[in-house]
Amino acid sequence: MAQATKINDLNLKEWKKYQDIWTDSLWIIGSRDRSGGHSNSYHGNFVPQIPNQLIRRFTKRDDVVLDTFLGSGTTLIEARQLGRNGIGVELLKDVANIAQDNLSQGSFFDKKTSQSIVVGDSTKLSTRTVVNKSLAAIGKEAVQMIIMHPPYHDIIKFSKDAGDLSNAESVESFCKMFGEVVDNFVDLLEPKRHLAVVIGDKYSESEWVPLSSYVMQEVMKRPSLRLKSVVVKNMVNNRAKRNQEQLWRYRALAGGFYVFRHEYILLFQKK
Repeated sequence: MAQATKINDLNLKEWKKYQDIWTDSLWIIGSRDRSGGHSNSYHGNFVPQIPNQLIRRFTKRDDVVLDTFLGSGTTLIEARQLGRNGIGVELLKDVANIAQDNLSQGSFFDKKTSQSIVVGDSTKLSTRTVVNKSLAAIGKEAVQMIIMHPPYHDIIKFSKDAGDLSNAESVESFCKMFGEVVDNFVDLLEPKRHLAVVIGDKYSESEWVPLSSYVMQEVMKRPSLRLKSVVVKNMVNNRAKRNQEQLWRYRALAGGFYVFRHEYILLFQKK
């Protein structure tokens, strides 16, 4: 029988065969995967290759992956394809409906897994209570990975809801709200398992705002978590800049700045 590591199904005696699993800290991803129910209709979604890589590297079959900012369902689609259980929390009901529709597409899914969507505010204890019930329904008490892909503060306003992190009055309040999400769920994460945060920086009043660094520092305030890796991932086909490459190049030359072409995947491990 193949020998697996403790946190994934990889057989390290045959480690050379896993050439499609990335181990470098720079991820150059071309076009986003559009197969198996993935779509690019929702402005806040992220490329499926990110949760695919994280789930294969840091979980095993039948483990549970929790996404606290589900959006259009990318993480749950990947979890289901890879034979993992998934729980996704989405603040906005209409967006949760999009995720549910995406999950229903195709016949490729592992039918033995459970994928549940919770509509609620990830900072609230009431939402955590529903997540607990979703875990209990599949006979689980903990999750083996948490993926967080929050709004990049106010770059895109997703709603008028006060609980929406894109409506935070300042970067400081954004980080505080994000920290509340971490605190609400981190105790559900098994020891030695991983929390991944996908986040980018932003400009404000002609100044680069290192949002990713602030978020990193916010998470590191939690003594139960330690920083394991920082991955830089390229950004292509950004919807806000699509078909405007030359315009943005001109703006960069005129304004003395560089156009955003990357974001970060911050990987933490629970002690």
